[in-house]
Amino acid sequence: MLDLPKDPMMLFSVINMRLRDIYPSLDALCDDLHVDKKEIIDRLATTGFEYNEQQNKFW
Repeated sequence: MLDLPKDPMMLFSVINMRLRDIYPSLDALCDDLHVDKKEIIDRLATTGFEYNEQQNKFW
C-alpha cells in the first residue's frame, strides 16, 4: 500500500480522514491511490472496523 500506514489504527485514521476530506467513496480512494480495496477492508477488519458505504467511513 503505497504511502499508507501499516499499523491498523493509523490506517483507520488516515483512510477516514481521506474519505471525509477528499474521496466520495472507498472505491474512488482505492482507484486514485492504486491500492486494493479488499486489503484495506481486511486489514481494518482485524481491529474490528467495518466500512459503512452510506456514511463513507470505517467504524
